[in-house]
Amino acid sequence: MGETEVLEKYKPNFEEWINQFNEWQTRIGFDTAWLGDYRFEIKFDWDSAGDTIEFGDFEGMPKWDRRMQIPQQSVRDAIISMISVQGDTEFGSVEQQWHLLDSAPTEYDRKSAMRIMCEEQRHGWQMAYVLCNYFGEQGIREAQKLLERNSAANPIRGESDRPRLLGSFNEPIDNWLDFFCFTHFIDRDGKFQLKMLSTSSFKPLAASMGPMLKEESFHLGTGANGLRRIVKQGVIPVALLQKYMNKWVSTGLDLFGVDESTSAQWAYVYGIKGRYDERESSIPADREHLNEESRMHYFDELSKEMERINKGRHEGQPELFIPSDNFNRGVGKFVDIRTTVHGEPFEGDDKAWDQYLHDNLPNEEDVAELDEYFKQEWIQYREWKD
Repeated sequence: MGETEVLEKYKPNFEEWINQFNEWQTRIGFDTAWLGDYRFEIKFDWDSAGDTIEFGDFEGMPKWDRRMQIPQQSVRDAIISMISVQGDTEFGSVEQQWHLLDSAPTEYDRKSAMRIMCEEQRHGWQMAYVLCNYFGEQGIREAQKLLERNSAANPIRGESDRPRLLGSFNEPIDNWLDFFCFTHFIDRDGKFQLKMLSTSSFKPLAASMGPMLKEESFHLGTGANGLRRIVKQGVIPVALLQKYMNKWVSTGLDLFGVDESTSAQWAYVYGIKGRYDERESSIPADREHLNEESRMHYFDELSKEMERINKGRHEGQPELFIPSDNFNRGVGKFVDIRTTVHGEPFEGDDKAWDQYLHDNLPNEEDVAELDEYFKQEWIQYREWKD
């Protein structure tokens, strides 16, 4: 990672957006006193972005620094869409999580969650700045939309509020086990998305990713650390923990999008979004299966991380596992295929399937049981160090 540029001055259109952002914080229930001395900043790592388009049909040409250098309106629209979706996820996660701060199991966890929410908002700022600064009126309008949507999971919502763009960011995060699963599984997906944009043909987007990736590593590390501490404490039964793994893994897998995606193909053709290992891979891209390849890397990483989490389990306890990548899918070729958590074809009628999902995903009885465990010392204590 190269030297990071931190901007000191903003154009009037972004200053106006900041005013709207301040209103958004109040509207969605975020107390700005929680920020302490945290400052939102716009950061670019121009060195890591590179100067030459690295893949796709424009490979070898200079990366685009400005809107008017982008050769086609369709390419500009695709870049704006990528930036808008990324920004939407950043604000959505804050709307999902802010209500947990008062019930944190330790001061370490409260401060970790607070840091994550600060940095997610900064990432949203970054995407809004790129939209406002580089894409004229179209970008300004898209940046405004980032603040007009509100996660369906936010306890504070207006009747006319539209949900966030991606399903995972409308899923309720009801408790701290949900939080640790979200930061472990969904923020890990976020790492993949940021790394795939870090080689983008649009240089300001690529240059935004380095600082964001550095901060994102703390987020997914918080999730992994939390799950390890829960397993080591041994209070919450493994069978109950497994239900939450089943829920959030399938949600994370869906974030990679449909199989044989034409939008992923065009994003690669335009050089906007590469593969997770674009700079490391010596193998030509399979443009028809880009989402599947990224999902495979993600699934493999989850499996390795689960091995680390299981090392802390108590003697005699069963291992947690990553459910099959075709279980309970809402996107892709497995969406209408019923399988068990181990990937075997499910045999039974609709009633039996509903019961299977009840037995393998969190239900109301599980939430009530979990609330009882939360009254105990359910997670290993850890001290916050400034």
